[in-house]
Amino acid sequence: MAVEPKIVAAIAGAINMYLQQEREIMEAPVVERAVAPAVKEIPAKPVHLPSPWALSGRQAMMELRRMWQMRLVR
Repeated sequence: MAVEPKIVAAIAGAINMYLQQEREIMEAPVVERAVAPAVKEIPAKPVHLPSPWALSGRQAMMELRRMWQMRLVR
């Protein structure tokens, strides 16, 4: 399969345009919102990441349930 130069140029141009827009967004100044004095900001909830142990246990339970559903555990 031959590589078309026009297609390569179109892909490269699209990638460059995307990267340029991304740079402009990162460099743009942050505009603060005008908040009325009576309105208070709602504090953000702390991000809670599940522990790897909990994820592993849940995965094991789901696999065992699937085995039972497929009647493979005998």
